[in-house]
Amino acid sequence: MAFVPVIPETYSHVLAEFESLDPLLSALRLDSSRLKCTSIAVSRKWLALGSSGGVLNLIQKEGWKQRLFLSHREGAVSQVACCLHDEDYVAVATSQGLIVIWELNQERRGKPEQIYVSSEHKGRKVTALCWDTAILRVFVGDHMGKVSAIKLNTSKQAKAAAAFVMFPVQTITTVDSSIVQLDYLDGRLLISSLTRSFLCDTEREKFWKIGNKERDGEYGACFFPGKCSGSQQPLIYCARPGSRMWEVNFDGDVISTHQFKKLLASPPLPVITLRSEPQYDQTVGSSQSLCFPKLLHLSEHCMLTWTEKGIYIFIPQNVQVLLWSEVKDIQDVAICKNELFCLHLNGKVSHLSLLSVERCVDRLLRRGLWNLAARTCCLFQNSIIASRTRKTLTVDKLEHLKSQLDPSGCADLISQLEELILKLEPLDSACSSRRSSISSHESFSILDSGIYRIISSRRGSQSDEDSCSLHSQTLSEDERLKEFTLHQEEDQPEQYCGLPGNEDNVSHVSVTLEMDKNETLLPFGIPLSFRSPSPLASLQAVKKSVSSFVRKTTEKIGTLHTSPDLKVRPESRADEQACEEDVSPDTCPKEEDTEGTKEVAHQPPEEDWFLELREATLEAMNKLQDPLVLFEPTSLRMVLQEWLLQLEKTFAVKDFSGISDSSETSVKSNQDTLLLAESKKGILTINSEKEKRDSVDNEGTVDQTASEPVNSRREPSDDVFRVCSPCIIENGLQQDLAELTTLCLELIVLNSKTECTNGHVGHTLQQRSIEVLACQFLKKYFFLLDLKRAKESIKLSYTNSPCVWDTFIDGLKEMARSSPMYVAVEEGDLPATLKLLDDSVPFDSPLLIVYATQLYEKFGESALRSLIRFYPSVLPSDIMQLCHNHPAQILAYLDSLVKSRPEDQRPSFLESFLQPESLRLDWLHLAVSHDAPPITSTVDDDGNPRPHSHLLSWGYSQLILHLIKLPAAFTTKEKMTDICRSGGFWPGYLTLCLELERRREAFANIVHLDDMSLMEGSNDWMPETLEEWKLLLHLVQSKSTRPAFLKSSDENFNDGPSPINVENVALLLAKALGPDRAWSLLQECGLALKLSERFTRTCDILRIADKRQRALIQIMLEKCDRFLWSQQA
Repeated sequence: MAFVPVIPETYSHVLAEFESLDPLLSALRLDSSRLKCTSIAVSRKWLALGSSGGVLNLIQKEGWKQRLFLSHREGAVSQVACCLHDEDYVAVATSQGLIVIWELNQERRGKPEQIYVSSEHKGRKVTALCWDTAILRVFVGDHMGKVSAIKLNTSKQAKAAAAFVMFPVQTITTVDSSIVQLDYLDGRLLISSLTRSFLCDTEREKFWKIGNKERDGEYGACFFPGKCSGSQQPLIYCARPGSRMWEVNFDGDVISTHQFKKLLASPPLPVITLRSEPQYDQTVGSSQSLCFPKLLHLSEHCMLTWTEKGIYIFIPQNVQVLLWSEVKDIQDVAICKNELFCLHLNGKVSHLSLLSVERCVDRLLRRGLWNLAARTCCLFQNSIIASRTRKTLTVDKLEHLKSQLDPSGCADLISQLEELILKLEPLDSACSSRRSSISSHESFSILDSGIYRIISSRRGSQSDEDSCSLHSQTLSEDERLKEFTLHQEEDQPEQYCGLPGNEDNVSHVSVTLEMDKNETLLPFGIPLSFRSPSPLASLQAVKKSVSSFVRKTTEKIGTLHTSPDLKVRPESRADEQACEEDVSPDTCPKEEDTEGTKEVAHQPPEEDWFLELREATLEAMNKLQDPLVLFEPTSLRMVLQEWLLQLEKTFAVKDFSGISDSSETSVKSNQDTLLLAESKKGILTINSEKEKRDSVDNEGTVDQTASEPVNSRREPSDDVFRVCSPCIIENGLQQDLAELTTLCLELIVLNSKTECTNGHVGHTLQQRSIEVLACQFLKKYFFLLDLKRAKESIKLSYTNSPCVWDTFIDGLKEMARSSPMYVAVEEGDLPATLKLLDDSVPFDSPLLIVYATQLYEKFGESALRSLIRFYPSVLPSDIMQLCHNHPAQILAYLDSLVKSRPEDQRPSFLESFLQPESLRLDWLHLAVSHDAPPITSTVDDDGNPRPHSHLLSWGYSQLILHLIKLPAAFTTKEKMTDICRSGGFWPGYLTLCLELERRREAFANIVHLDDMSLMEGSNDWMPETLEEWKLLLHLVQSKSTRPAFLKSSDENFNDGPSPINVENVALLLAKALGPDRAWSLLQECGLALKLSERFTRTCDILRIADKRQRALIQIMLEKCDRFLWSQQA
């Protein structure tokens, strides 16, 4: 990948396009040549799109779900304006000059109604609409310079005083040229025409001309609110020729002139979009002398305008250009907060967002767009380095981004990212010291879901004993949820886009104040408690933290062991009872050091439990390095079986010796970022349910367990998932365990007692037992599995065992059950949920398939069509497993997925899914047999095609044709031919017959279909030899005795396709071979006497045309010959 140029200037903001509105326009049918979007407006709730067909489309911005269609018979919608202070009202101007006011009645849940229609501007082109900011009043301007006001008398305005109303419509003024823009603020109406700008006091009916110099052209003007300008009164900005602006006070006096001509000589910033990679041309251009057709106030300190060349955003008070980017052919722009909706001249609509560079990169990271995020970081690295605080884009996120890039194809990007990280974190900085202390005191790993798992040997560095307690070292559940909510709020569209660097002043919730100032945030808002001011302080913190943690753990253990709920457990072992006595609160010394030393001595070291497992794992990994073992299935299974025996012994105990369920919870508390807060809550819930089931089982089996040895180990319940490790496992061992456990699942080594011979499972182990063992294996060791590999393994190795897939999905559900996203998917509607998943869930998260399962269970087939947006994270093979109870429903997903690609890419795209080979036959059979005409409509009693049955509609006809046209083996093509024939899909059947050279069979079926168009045009079914023509004539003659062939030729050409009869075939023969050869062949077949005068006339015409064509060719050849001889002479 090419080296990414660095933008030299420090630009703080960028325009980004995170979603395309093309599907929305397609759903509204505004993407055709007949209908297109002609006007646009936006409010907090609605996006309003006017069409050339006279329909106003109102779409709710949240999820793009609720839609209203307001139709007008007065022509196309030329202008539209939403009332910002009361979104129940919309004003529309039509191409005939009529103004229509709509009341949406959303509060009363009624139907929208027209409450007023004004013909004041009828016959004129309305060029501007503007709402009053306080009362229900609309200002209208047209191309003749007339400005009027329409005041609405509604129930909502009954108590409001009228501004200047005696009649429903009042003419405000008439100026000397067309109105370009209208704006209203605090009783003042700003009018911008082709020649100058005017200020009108609507209460006192006074008018002022702004400035003395006129202009000629479309120049806009707008108000700049006082709270944004830093003054008591609002300001006014008026566009002037030559990239200039007048700054005007609220009384209409020009204060100063701002010049942006030289500032616009800088190269344009790229728009960050998913459509293409951002490109930056470092060539400095010449200064731009532009005229700004409209000025729009954007956010706090910014102002936006555009030309046919691009979009420009200024900070007018500082005379700065925040950015300018090339966006071609803009007709109009609507703004809401930091969102831009651009209407283009071709009717397309684009949705842009003005974001800080850091926030833009963070959004890309959340969507899993690693390459685009990396290129953006490299382009704007000066902006990222210059940022005084990095609350959004941290060094850890950049490290995570670098790890996601492909080293083979993104070497330059990785190199540039490394340089950026070094500049952000120099070796002598405090941050580097912190990172070095991380490597010495803490280890961490990145789980498949993108979550960072921290294994820490210390908990803090504060000297106060209370601050080192378990409660102060880990955030409470409520605090974690608050912090998670904070990060979700940060991801919402920015309401503030001020001067560069102003975002540093944003206040934060009190939770973050308790954290260290140097603390960084990992992706997805997971807090880390890294604190290391110095090595000595770190060691002291480790000592105090461990002793405090042991003391708190001991107190909790003692409290739980003395509770009546735990006294009924009959399986407590003797060593557990001894441990209870040793760690009882009554025997704990008061001195902190002595207390910690004694308790650690009595508590069994956690490493002892993994000593044998560690040795067995190391031995197994070493054996796997041997090619004789790795590539020999029998030996490989034997190695895995031996290791699995040790794994079963290690994790057979539910409660590790000396560690009760409460201590297990405490151990989980030590893992700072094992899961998100919501996931941790789900794990605790699972454990509590597990304890309840165990206690109930124990009460019923007291007599049986009483006879067991006290040291017996208890297997966990089969119906409970271990989604979290019962204790802390170091990073290196965790990776090896995940590798071997996943390998066991892939090779179906599910039990240490399974006998394997010749690389195959023993014959006594039937398919049913394999399913049971696989389900039990998943439940026991779910926390050890590599979830991505496990999912692919289940799809390949357990294809005929749907219960294994269901068990895997159940395990993922247990991981995500109590997360806010899981609840939102469960309770939300389809469009809003899809948008939430698109914005919040990383594309590489294994939990995405869980949310897809939820949507399918809730919304059915309609959800499947929407899941194509998550490709390739969710593949067709995943959807097959998802709807294994209703296999035909995958057709909806496949059809939508294939249609989402360009026409020329669809065959190769579909072919990439067709493994194994039998899959195309299965899908073809489903597509032919579902959403298809009844078989009685396509096949007659003799098994032949019914006439014209190839013209019937098939729901998945395009998918079928793509499947049969793909390359395949000869036997597969024959099977596909049989499927098409049995299902009556004759277009596919004829295509396959042509490919398999079964032309005689094809001609017989074409005659039954009775459609001459099959042999005309580009269908390639024209007979090629005299034998094929004789065969076709014979087939037609043999069918001529049927009633369908007794109709006259005049009747045949009246209705439906042209039928296949002797005369039509004879005409086709004459056109192909010539009238003379055709006549001799017809006489040979004995059909010459059955032809009408029409055939004779056609043959005569063909002869005349042939003679004229020959004569013309002869004349041209003679002329060429004479010309060549003349040149030679």
